[in-house]
Amino acid sequence: MSHTNRHVKLDEVWAKLLDGINHVYQFQSMKKQAYMLLYTHVYDYCISNPNQSKTSVTNTKGHIGSSNRTNPQDGANIVGGELYNKLKYYLKNYLEAICQSGVDFQGEDVLRFYTNRWEKYQFSSKVMNDFCSYINRHWVQREFNSGRKDIYDIYTMAMETWQKVVFQPLYKQVTHACLDLIKSERNNEIINTRLISGVIQSYVALGFTEDTTNNNQMTSPTLTIYKDFFEIQFLHDTEQFYRLEAATFLVHNSVTEYLRKVAQRLDEEVHRVQSYLHPSTLSVLIKKVEEVLIRDQLDVIYTEAKTLLRDERHQDLAPLYKLVSRVPNATNELKNIVENHIYEMGINTIERVSGTAINDPKLYIETTIDIHKKYLKLVQDAFGGEQGFTAALDKACGKFINNNVVTQTAGSTTKSPELLARYCDALLRKGSKAVEETDLEEKFNQIMIVFNYVEDKDVYQKFYGKMLAKRLVGQLSASDDYEESMISKLKQACGFEYTSKLQRMFQDIGVSKTLISEYEKYCETNHLTNTVDFSVMVLSSNSWPFSPSPNFVLPAELKPTFDSFTDFYTHRHNGRKLTWLHQHSKGELQTFFTSQKYILQVSTYQMVVLLLFNKLLTWTVERLQDETQIKLELLLQILLGLLKSKLLICTDINEDELDEDFKDTDIKTTYSIRLATDFKSKKLRINLNVPLKSVEQKDIEGVHRTIDEDRKMVIQAAIVRIMKARQTLKHALLMQEVIQQLSSRFKPKIPVIKKCIDILIEKEYLERQSNEKDVLRYLA
Repeated sequence: MSHTNRHVKLDEVWAKLLDGINHVYQFQSMKKQAYMLLYTHVYDYCISNPNQSKTSVTNTKGHIGSSNRTNPQDGANIVGGELYNKLKYYLKNYLEAICQSGVDFQGEDVLRFYTNRWEKYQFSSKVMNDFCSYINRHWVQREFNSGRKDIYDIYTMAMETWQKVVFQPLYKQVTHACLDLIKSERNNEIINTRLISGVIQSYVALGFTEDTTNNNQMTSPTLTIYKDFFEIQFLHDTEQFYRLEAATFLVHNSVTEYLRKVAQRLDEEVHRVQSYLHPSTLSVLIKKVEEVLIRDQLDVIYTEAKTLLRDERHQDLAPLYKLVSRVPNATNELKNIVENHIYEMGINTIERVSGTAINDPKLYIETTIDIHKKYLKLVQDAFGGEQGFTAALDKACGKFINNNVVTQTAGSTTKSPELLARYCDALLRKGSKAVEETDLEEKFNQIMIVFNYVEDKDVYQKFYGKMLAKRLVGQLSASDDYEESMISKLKQACGFEYTSKLQRMFQDIGVSKTLISEYEKYCETNHLTNTVDFSVMVLSSNSWPFSPSPNFVLPAELKPTFDSFTDFYTHRHNGRKLTWLHQHSKGELQTFFTSQKYILQVSTYQMVVLLLFNKLLTWTVERLQDETQIKLELLLQILLGLLKSKLLICTDINEDELDEDFKDTDIKTTYSIRLATDFKSKKLRINLNVPLKSVEQKDIEGVHRTIDEDRKMVIQAAIVRIMKARQTLKHALLMQEVIQQLSSRFKPKIPVIKKCIDILIEKEYLERQSNEKDVLRYLA
């Protein structure tokens, strides 16, 4: 076939195709047979002229290019370049006419024009692409594979033509119209969102680029058109709109109302993207809104947070936190605000009750618990229990519990653990009215909350151990189960070593019960009848916080019993030494000198003094001291108690004086003391064994005196433990490790650690390196 005949045939094919293409782009209906005929025309043309070896194609720059085809296996029998050019030329002319008709439109008119024509054009281009599928699969693919990157499938070529002919001249007024509608919607006007949605769909569809990753794929979709020609300007307008709104709104409204408005705006923007923008815009849009409405207003929001906390409007803090948490790192300052507020409220609350609380463990601890409970609820309700705010609560509570007006008045941070231990003692004693039994476990849990904030846990341990010992020895515990429950909680918090002595106290009590029953059998076997009704607790000296009692003369009535038990015990446990703790002992005496018999519950010291009146009815203070060998200071305290009970009478002291501020030191050694033979009481069982306040105070002072010395020993043990493991270590690192190891029990002071290191060097546990003075070496 000649060259001329070939063009005639192309013109014939094009004439047949043109009528169908006009139907398609004029959106006229087409029967299926007509559509299939269009496909056949394209197919017949593409496989015609098998000897044709040269085709001409108009490239994207409008020039004519040549492609030689000599190998039939390369598809030289497939033609299509001229047809491709005609289709492209048709679309260009078609779109130029469309563009010209809409170039003067503005506002919604241009949107209606653009979206209507775009939807029809896109649909028509898909139809044309379908009946041109043969040329796409063969000629277009062959050209692309040979290196022609300006050749696309028919649909993509149609999109490229729209981009150049329609989009480029109209995008400014189209985008501007879209942004005006969005602004109107933000101002609460009702708009036709379908118009914007159609434009956005067009901008997205027009974005494509050469696919370099897949040889069979000519192009891949991109959002370049959408982002460059719409999103950038959209985000700029968004920033301007909300910056103006924020400034205006805050002038006439409260910050809380502003925060509600911000939450509403954020929801609106999410809905906007879901309704008619591309999903990729959501993250950058929300970030922009957060930046303008939240981040740029953080100072105002933080001030509002302080006001809400001060006014206890905790329900308004939750939405405030929700918004602030959207901005990276913005909650850090909010946490500081919450921490400072809790600390200030804790300090102020304790200050209000400090006058009474310093000597009232219940008031002090329950005030602290109430503060924690209140702000724990705040953290959970307003901040969702977020870890950072829980940590802020912990830091604030730790600060005001360990350092407040009460501890400052007492002159020591150890006041808090002391009061906590005394509060526990009040709960665990018999006859405690502090709380109902059903609430006791809950009280223990609250105690552990305060305990965890206390820095000087070793002080609590000492006081608790001292008071537990008194409860066990005096059989004053409300319940062994409660005692064990409390110790179990302490063990869980601080480990086995912390509670080991406390647990051994319970073991000693159990062993003592068995020992008493064995002693009773011993007395029966050996026919010991001159002993008194007697029970004893044998306590291991390392576990109990008791010191030996001062010597005194044991009454003849008690000596056989004491001697028999000593013999019994030393035979059973050879090598052990019994040390009697008379200051913790007690007993009962019955009166025979009164018409009505009374049972007197007395301490051992009181018993020693009263039994002397079996020999004589009147004694001088000096003779009582000689006879009993009790220290005069203690004897005077004992006598004062017995005088106030009216069991003993001193003619040298007026009764009215005893009812006033009469002190034990006011009793002279020359005073004469006699038994009140006319003694009467409404009670048949009289408890005279009331702890002396001066003794209790001395016990407390004694605990405080031993704390520093005990801490030095603990620090030395930690130093030796660390150095034994490390062998050599720098001085600074050693101090750091000691602080780290002991911080769970107390915070060791640096000067004390240094002193302990010097002591261990003197004891030859450590030495300084001769060539490096700041390096210590362990001496095995």
